Amino acid sequence: MRKIKIPDTMTVAVLNSYSGADALHIEQRPVPTPERNEVLVKVAFAPINPSDLATLTGYYGLKNPTPIVPGGEGSGEVVSAGPGVMANYFLGKRVACSGWGIGGGVWSEYVVKSVKGGVLPLNRSLSLEQGAMSIINPLTASAFIDISKKGGHKAILLTAAASSLGKMVNSLGRNEGIKIINVVRREAQVDLLKAQGADIVLNSNEAGFEQQLRDVCHQTNTRIAFDAVAGSLTNQLLKAMPQNSKVIVFSALSKQGIQVSPDLLIFENKRIDSFWLGPWMSKQSLVKMLLLWKRSQKQIPSHLKSEIRKIYPIQQVKEAIYDYRTQMTGGKILLRMP
Repeated sequence: MRKIKIPDTMTVAVLNSYSGADALHIEQRPVPTPERNEVLVKVAFAPINPSDLATLTGYYGLKNPTPIVPGGEGSGEVVSAGPGVMANYFLGKRVACSGWGIGGGVWSEYVVKSVKGGVLPLNRSLSLEQGAMSIINPLTASAFIDISKKGGHKAILLTAAASSLGKMVNSLGRNEGIKIINVVRREAQVDLLKAQGADIVLNSNEAGFEQQLRDVCHQTNTRIAFDAVAGSLTNQLLKAMPQNSKVIVFSALSKQGIQVSPDLLIFENKRIDSFWLGPWMSKQSLVKMLLLWKRSQKQIPSHLKSEIRKIYPIQQVKEAIYDYRTQMTGGKILLRMP
């Protein structure tokens, strides 16, 4: 392994309060030292995800006291290791790293991570750019298909379907023979998904949407939905599906509370469930997670690839966030560390 000189200080994006991107600033901090079963990662790239935007406003599940370093995932190289066999195993390896747990967010030049789930080895064939986006969306898409197959579902309903995650679910679903009923908000997104091979795409802002949704759900016997929007749309999904159906809410892009008619729950035996990737992963066996990771790595060049729209240096994190907000379906925005 080549010798890497580790500086005393590092560049970090810091959020001073849960008031949005304007509360972000760049500062210099001491480079942390890994302890037992921990590694130091020199971060290369980190994407901006919807969960990151939610974090900036305190609307995400992890809400530690500020100041915090945001960033839900990234990629880089392990340049130092604390004591422990597993830590030494990762030394010199290219990895994907999560922003959960030890070390916090990855919008930072260096970050300490636990070898117990904080870092995952990257395939040699993957670029660090793609590796930076290989945890949240690919594993979430894989989880949705796994949940659907376990439940014996041949069709699923998906909102915010023009997102990077939505495109992955579509690609995986087609590969697995699962029909995807896509719900988007704009006609341009309908055209985009159909051009990419999607069969059924409905615009929730179009007249007659609820009847169209009901018709297609009953024709395809769709009894499971994955909802990224919440608010009143959750009720529309639940109402459209046959009896004994469920909506799994995994985000709240509307920033509104879930609305649901009690009669759907009481008289039609419909229900609402939730999904959060971190807890879902923790409930899987180690063998299953390793197999899922290995499979998703192989599928990134095909079914799980993320398009990159632009790369910003971390010093321009505010500009990157504003750019991402204006166009969240045109490809991912990456942050490049020094």
